[in-house]
Amino acid sequence: MKIKYSKEADIILIEIREGTPNDSIDLKEGVILHLDSEGLPLEIEILDASKIVKLEEISIVGHSEFKKIKDVKQK
Repeated sequence: MKIKYSKEADIILIEIREGTPNDSIDLKEGVILHLDSEGLPLEIEILDASKIVKLEEISIVGHSEFKKIKDVKQK
């Protein structure tokens, strides 16, 4: 998974997996889900991202930290 932010366009692109977008669904105004030819999610695009997401609050959780969170929730 990759998360990209374009300051010039004010767009966040969350790439779930690689592929060629074939269709899209507007989940909400400015939030678009891009699908492959089989209807599986490829990426989520957030337009006017700075109005929707507090960019300074975004943090990346690494695999090992995610595992710790998952382990705590299972107990």
